[in-house]
Amino acid sequence: MKIRVDEEKCTGHARCYGLAPELFSVDDYGLSSVVGDGTVPSELEDKARLAIANCPEYAIEEITD
Repeated sequence: MKIRVDEEKCTGHARCYGLAPELFSVDDYGLSSVVGDGTVPSELEDKARLAIANCPEYAIEEITD
């Protein structure tokens, strides 16, 4: 599984970071980005899906190849 944050949609609620700090980082304004290249370890996939579901702007998406 791989995820990404659409920086144009993110408004800084930082819910993703609150739910999965292993997968997301936030700047001083609360705007999120993925850690590393967005690859999610299998043991963190449930947390990634929870973060996706809880983003009010739908700024996080799962990348499918």
